Amino acid sequence: MMSEEELEIVGQVIGGEVAGIAIREKNGKNIELGDLLVAEESEGGYLILKVFNLGYGSQIPADIRELAAGLKLEGYSAGLDFMDPKLRNYTMASVKGVLRVNKNELKIPKILPTFFSSVRLATKEDLEFLAKPPEYPIYLGKVRSGSKVLDIDVHLDGESFLTHHAMIAATTGRGKSNLVKVLLWSAMDTRKFGIFVIDAHDEYYSGDKFGLKDHPSARGSLRYYSQDPPPGANTLVINLKSLEPEHFDGIFFFTDAQEDAISAYYRKFNANWIEKIVRGEPVEGTKDVTLRVLQRKFRRALGVYEQAGELICDSDVFSATAGESTVEDIVRALEKCQIVIVDTSRLGEEAELLIGSIVASRVFYNYKRAKAKGELKEKPPVGVVIEEAPRVLAEDKIAQGDNIYSRIAREGRKFKVGLVAITQLASVIPTTVLTNMNTKIILGNEMASERSAIINSSAQDLSDEDRTIASLDKGEAIVSSIFAKFAIPIYTPLFEKIVEDRKSTVASNEFDLDRSRPPRR
Repeated sequence: MMSEEELEIVGQVIGGEVAGIAIREKNGKNIELGDLLVAEESEGGYLILKVFNLGYGSQIPADIRELAAGLKLEGYSAGLDFMDPKLRNYTMASVKGVLRVNKNELKIPKILPTFFSSVRLATKEDLEFLAKPPEYPIYLGKVRSGSKVLDIDVHLDGESFLTHHAMIAATTGRGKSNLVKVLLWSAMDTRKFGIFVIDAHDEYYSGDKFGLKDHPSARGSLRYYSQDPPPGANTLVINLKSLEPEHFDGIFFFTDAQEDAISAYYRKFNANWIEKIVRGEPVEGTKDVTLRVLQRKFRRALGVYEQAGELICDSDVFSATAGESTVEDIVRALEKCQIVIVDTSRLGEEAELLIGSIVASRVFYNYKRAKAKGELKEKPPVGVVIEEAPRVLAEDKIAQGDNIYSRIAREGRKFKVGLVAITQLASVIPTTVLTNMNTKIILGNEMASERSAIINSSAQDLSDEDRTIASLDKGEAIVSSIFAKFAIPIYTPLFEKIVEDRKSTVASNEFDLDRSRPPRR
């Protein structure tokens, strides 16, 4: 039941149009940018309205206000009582209808609220239709109205969220990493899909801090790979035979002659193609100069070269002798609905992206074959999380080669494989890729070009949200998704608080269980 305070009127509709309904604020109510308001309808339904702009209103002409301000500034404030702050001067809010709720039917509003009707702040009861999906819920945070957090959780269907691709966009320091941790923590609760995470900053597993390792089911639902793994984790080492030519697309630049040479070596030697290039074994049609350039590139990127007739691999990650099962182990874990985190914080950018390309390619083509055999229904959805996504999804990167990340963005949905792209620079990603990201979680961004790119490719009309996005504080976001009834403003709590709350709950349950046990004899 809603309290009188929650139902208190904050304003009144006095004009405007569908694109911008004008509301006069009740004195002292302080309507905020991004607030969710409710206008009741006579037949029992209601409209949910969202504030997208605020401004001053006054019944006093501008020249009189300027004169009054001058008198007050210069010390002649006596006799200015006609400037009644409650009646003559006020705040105006511009709002738009985002949803019409009537007898549990949810529709895009095609009407205006009743002229001169009162509006109030939205409450938990008004948003009860935001129910938790029954099978594949992924938790994103709580509903936010302005800066006020309502006690109602926001979940999206995890299978749809992952396989239809998602983008998390914000400038530095607005809470992207915290949001991803919360999302992955929720996925570990669900155990309905696999998620492959390329962790460029080693912040998700978190050895000496709170991280996904602290989840109660981490032992069975989390795998961690690192060059220096803690006890119980896995050493990151990948055999050179796991690499295929297409894994380099969009990551390394090769000339046409170099690509022709790589294709020739792969056709002749299959999994041993890199070793044969490094050893300089001749292949018809490949020039010596081309071969020498390829040898230099592989030495720089993979640490592999020949010395005194022996194949040397001085990389900590790539090996000529070890790591033959690493990729298959990762793919197998993903198909068992586990979260797999690969720590690439000590690697160069090319090596990091190459590892991601190897695993993502293996998953994608496994699932593609499964569909051809009619076995795709038996496989769980898999998501690939890539940070600083423009490194592989920018226009110039895609032009270098149709890499696996862009291929997943275009085709992965058909094979239950999705992309979660994290970025500060959405504007450099092609529109064709952006529009395929059917869920966008938009955190604060002060760069107009970035806001424009996100707004123009979002599932809902966010053309009036430019100021709102610029004003979002840390942890505040807007979720625009084809799977949401409207663009939902959310607040994602601190990951550390979620971990502490879970530990408290587990400890409390264990205490209650101990109390219920019969005493030992």
